Amino acid sequence: MLSTAKAFSGFSTNDLSKAKDFYQNVLGLKAFENAMGILELHLAGEMKVIIYPKPDHIPATFTVLNFSVKNIDQAVDELTHKGIVFEQYDFSGLKTDAKGICRGHPLIAWFKDPAGNILSVIEDNDY
Repeated sequence: MLSTAKAFSGFSTNDLSKAKDFYQNVLGLKAFENAMGILELHLAGEMKVIIYPKPDHIPATFTVLNFSVKNIDQAVDELTHKGIVFEQYDFSGLKTDAKGICRGHPLIAWFKDPAGNILSVIEDNDY
């Protein structure tokens, strides 16, 4: 039944205007607020994600959005230059380097949006 249905994902924020500014002006995504007051992100491949305001928002403790990149070092450098701070992890089986990149397989680096939701850039050799 749903195998042919178009799907999209969504997550919350505590400040829609900050979210729009971040996703549009920092990350460079197409973002606009629709008539229902929900932020729509239009991603490559005709994918869509919605971000909705929630007064009692609690940031996700897991990755809500992954961006596939060709070269993770270049992506991390460019985002760092735009003010993004990458998360640092030092757990058994999960350790990031000074740039915030986990150099396992796959290569991945995590950062947060203004509402504290976790995002990542992940190197994709099939890019």
